[in-house]
Amino acid sequence: MTWRVGILFSQTGVTAAIERSQLNGTLLAIVEINKAGGVLGQPIEPEIYDPASNPKQFKALAERLLTVNRVRLIFGCYMSSTRKAVLPVVEAFRGLLFYPTLYEGFEYSLHCIYTGAAPNQNSLQLAKFLLQHYGNRFVLVGSNYIYPYESNRVMTDFISQSKGKVLDELYVPLDAKSKDFDKAIAKIAHLKPDVVFSTVVGQSTAIFYEAYWRAGFDPNKMPIASLTTSEAEVAEMNPEAAEGHITAAPFFEALATPAARRFINAYKQRYGANAPVTAGAEAAYFQVHLAAAALARAGTDDPEQLLPAVRDAEFDAPQGRVRIDASNNHTYLWPRVAKLDAKGTFQIVWNPGVRVKPDPYCVVMSLDDWSADRPQQIHA
Repeated sequence: MTWRVGILFSQTGVTAAIERSQLNGTLLAIVEINKAGGVLGQPIEPEIYDPASNPKQFKALAERLLTVNRVRLIFGCYMSSTRKAVLPVVEAFRGLLFYPTLYEGFEYSLHCIYTGAAPNQNSLQLAKFLLQHYGNRFVLVGSNYIYPYESNRVMTDFISQSKGKVLDELYVPLDAKSKDFDKAIAKIAHLKPDVVFSTVVGQSTAIFYEAYWRAGFDPNKMPIASLTTSEAEVAEMNPEAAEGHITAAPFFEALATPAARRFINAYKQRYGANAPVTAGAEAAYFQVHLAAAALARAGTDDPEQLLPAVRDAEFDAPQGRVRIDASNNHTYLWPRVAKLDAKGTFQIVWNPGVRVKPDPYCVVMSLDDWSADRPQQIHA
């Protein structure tokens, strides 16, 4: 007997770079669990497909995993459009999706465990940092799909709280090329905001940052701030184009805690010294360990019996100790803000040192109330 699980991360397409890091994190966790004897003496066996960054492919392959491969648990999805394509299938066939990606919030499914950051675990902290250090006049630039629209709406609420202003909001195609950013660059040059908030994703990220650099904008005075720019996207751009820009996430490759260094060293030993280790990879990694702990407790991968065990499980993740909130299936996480240095490495510039309760519906929208949970303090 083996524990067969489905894995849906794109190895090709516009978001392949970040999703490859998530696939790597998933497989690293499976290797560690199997090396330690598996779950109740049985190994985890992954069934892996490449949905090629295409929501229709994600949906079709999820159905194949649940009906043909007969798996009950799926680890996968990056873009919200792909999660929203997969979830109705998972719900219809009574499976369970583990989703390791930051997202726009305002969602709950009994059949999904959300291990990426909700808006109160990254957008809020990023907004607070930017408003304190740069100013309150923003231009928003995003890819043309659901996450950027919703993320921009949430960010606009935070800006408005500080009596700030969104000067313009522009969208580019998901597979945007250099010319697609001409209008945004011209608008930024004309409006001269304090911050450019980017929700551009995938391969277009490097194109945008390099166009911004070529335009001569000074990131020390007018940075790009983005929740969707990770080490994977930075690896695809000129370090000079990356320097000075900002993001927020629960995990960065520069994190120096012992648990983080163990994870990063194991990841790079397996995938190469230059393999980027992202927050998405870390969430993909720890969610497999959480699922394995729940499997061991429940003794079955039947989602109805597994869910209570998942909600009881905690894990000392690389970012800090995490657990699932039983009321909403999201995860208690550790927000941090980081800035890119001259080598294209994120350096943490603000670490609140608190674990934050997930609030996916932004019930608490105050920049001064994070619904923090403080069972421990981590300052690395």
